[in-house]
Amino acid sequence: MSTDSGPAVARWRLDGEVAFVTGGGGGIGRAVCATLATAGATVVIVDQSPERVERAAAEMAAQGRRVDTKVLDVTEESSVDAAFRSVEESLGPVRVLVNCAGIALRAPALEHTLDAWNKVLGVNVTGSFLCARAAARGMIAAGGGVIVNIASIMGLSGGGLYPNISYQTSKGAVVNMTRALALEWASSGIRVNAIAPTYVRTDFIQPIIQDAELVERIHAMTPLRRLADPEDIADAVLYLSTPASAMVTGHILAVDGGFLAQ
Repeated sequence: MSTDSGPAVARWRLDGEVAFVTGGGGGIGRAVCATLATAGATVVIVDQSPERVERAAAEMAAQGRRVDTKVLDVTEESSVDAAFRSVEESLGPVRVLVNCAGIALRAPALEHTLDAWNKVLGVNVTGSFLCARAAARGMIAAGGGVIVNIASIMGLSGGGLYPNISYQTSKGAVVNMTRALALEWASSGIRVNAIAPTYVRTDFIQPIIQDAELVERIHAMTPLRRLADPEDIADAVLYLSTPASAMVTGHILAVDGGFLAQ
């Protein structure tokens, strides 16, 4: 029996592809950038913070990875469109988009301001749509591509541990936007999927991590009894970004330690 795993390994590679990762300066996004680069992609690290972009790029370049950078507010339509045009002109077609940029402003619904509501939906929903639309234009011209959105278990459940209404609403919207775009663009060779992570050990949930009692409650609600690491999410993104998932579109992949299975 042959032990040659070459063809199988090749289906998990992204050699020669350009991947555009929003929120790539930290947390899940940074892990995604590192993982996709390790799989052979030229990764465009996109973030609103110049400092975070520079740190992530320097770290990956020191490891010999092929990277480019963009400082971008994903809620600004003209800036998003210009960023994709610039990348396509300098590096070629963007064949992988990962929408990692996201924010949360946690407050009880009765105290949640309209400004806070609009900010959260602006980044999490509108930003994801604007980047998906800009990417799809180039993907259609290039014959196809892959879009991976970062949703959340809170887009598929009501939460309950603390109030987080705008975040939960936004991630529910990302879930159904993923399905709708998958159907609309399937005939153009574009696959659209989403990851629904559980609580991930990053600065994004630092206030939660600092509350030992709350962390213990999360562990108790998670069959695998732990928080996720950024690499847990990045590995799932890699799967959805490569030919290994060629028959998968419109799917919401929960990476949640069994949270939603209950």
